[in-house]
Amino acid sequence: MSQHYDVIAIGAGSGGLSVVEKAAIYGKKAAVIEMNDDLGGTCVNRGCVPKKVMWYAAELAHTQEQMLDYGFEIKTGKLDWAKLVMKRENMISGINDWYQDDFLAKAGIDLIHGQARFLDAHTLEVEGECYTADHIVIATGSRPIVPKDIPGAELGITSDGFFKLEEQPQKVAVVGGGYIALELAGVLNALGTETYVLHQGFPVLIGFDEMIQRGLRRQMEADGLIFHDNDKIASVEKQANGKITVHYASGDTLTDLDQLLWAIGRVPNTDDIGLDAIGLKPAKNGLIDVSDYQETSVAGVYAIGDIINKRGVQLTPVAIAAGRRLSDRLFGGMPERKVDYNLIPTVMFTHPPIGTIGLSEEAAREQYGDAVKVYQTDFNSMYYSFVKHKVKTYMKLIVVGEDEKIVGCHAMGKGVDEMMQGFAVALKMGATKKDFDDTIAIHPVSAEEMVTMR
Repeated sequence: MSQHYDVIAIGAGSGGLSVVEKAAIYGKKAAVIEMNDDLGGTCVNRGCVPKKVMWYAAELAHTQEQMLDYGFEIKTGKLDWAKLVMKRENMISGINDWYQDDFLAKAGIDLIHGQARFLDAHTLEVEGECYTADHIVIATGSRPIVPKDIPGAELGITSDGFFKLEEQPQKVAVVGGGYIALELAGVLNALGTETYVLHQGFPVLIGFDEMIQRGLRRQMEADGLIFHDNDKIASVEKQANGKITVHYASGDTLTDLDQLLWAIGRVPNTDDIGLDAIGLKPAKNGLIDVSDYQETSVAGVYAIGDIINKRGVQLTPVAIAAGRRLSDRLFGGMPERKVDYNLIPTVMFTHPPIGTIGLSEEAAREQYGDAVKVYQTDFNSMYYSFVKHKVKTYMKLIVVGEDEKIVGCHAMGKGVDEMMQGFAVALKMGATKKDFDDTIAIHPVSAEEMVTMR
């Protein structure tokens, strides 16, 4: 006899957990199925959380050098990689325990472990047991890609493997030009690893504003990262001493690598959950088409998070918002509750960090043509006044129309990761350039430049 629920979420990552949490608040019987035994999904275990820990360590490495320029008499030290990893994993373990003991148990949400597959639109089979629900939410997340057409590609690791490294590699090649590749490359470089970025194309960060693309590339090169832009990887082999060699199509090689890290994209985990049984066909890229209300083409089946076919929404806060709003709509008497996928802010934890919301200049001109006006500045923040190795801050506002409504806000520099949240609120409320101009600046901080640009 099967167990019946008001809602079941497949996947105990940020999206799935948010759906069942809100459903439980509304007094509904809810369950979540975790197929990998890692509560919290990629973000907690192999993504945002451990990445931010490593980014903090990399920032401290930079700070040691900057302290010397400020006049501190300190002895710079080498990172104890194993100690950092131990502390990081202990923290993650604590989050996992909290999810199970507090988040789920206290809310009365059932946790089911095992591979889930659809039998029909309201029935799931997990390890031989059947579970039914009025509503089923697919929140299975994604996994990193390893190329299948390059001999020896399996010798490399992905971002998942990066967080399993027990020793710091001394020489690494990171393949990719997106934010995951550049974040991890920046961390490795700051912590003292000889780091190469193998990017088969230009510019980096496709889809980001051109100011950000140019500024980050320039800074990363100034920080000592080495870019190989146009050499196509032909094969990868392991040397007799255990090191890795990358062979290029041109005949050149990159040898003696401790690690090769693939960061060339991710694929949705939608290929082994029985979508055929309910007649739900994903797009060629495996992503699932959904309405503005997270509805799939099958009544009673929904999808949220990294698996949905909407551009630029593979972000943890987006999955959380979508999950909560879905339960608001299904169980909270809010029939129009949904996520607005416009003006989603995001931060990249590069060195320095990047904060962005809205349209790039290129996208704005394509959409609005001559109605676009751009305000832009770059400067060395006061923090770097005494520091030999300068790190420039870049800011840009993109406005349209006579009222100069702000449709894009982009920044790169120290502290922009924290300041962007407030500006995101302003843009969401429809702020104009005049609203920014009429705001009294806070001095002396970098953020004041955002409200004083001319």
